[in-house]
Amino acid sequence: MDNTIKLSIVTPTGEIFSHEVKSVVLPGKDGEFGVLPNHSLLVSTLTVGVIEITNIDNSIDAVAINWGYAKVSEHSVDVLVDGAVSLNADDHSELSNKIQEAKILVNSVQDASVSMAAVEAKIASFK
Repeated sequence: MDNTIKLSIVTPTGEIFSHEVKSVVLPGKDGEFGVLPNHSLLVSTLTVGVIEITNIDNSIDAVAINWGYAKVSEHSVDVLVDGAVSLNADDHSELSNKIQEAKILVNSVQDASVSMAAVEAKIASFK
């Protein structure tokens, strides 16, 4: 049994993430949900939030999104989003800039069912 799943995150401007990962947590329209290898087939709308990625080496990556769709199968997760900002950086200055970009992206969404304060807090936690 394989213990990884292929994650692909694509925006209208191109692919921003494509790797084998241990798990991923997605901001579904009805709440966050986690995906592990051998997950049941699923298609879901995504809302403004943060995609949390656990890499093979147990490091954590994060991508802030505004909205999109996810297609989950046993061996892959394909995420199509309108806008995304990776919250990974090599230095503190670059990370601060990405966090600001992510906050602008999520605040551009007018979704009354989502607590923007909670999303911003999650973004800020990646400092």
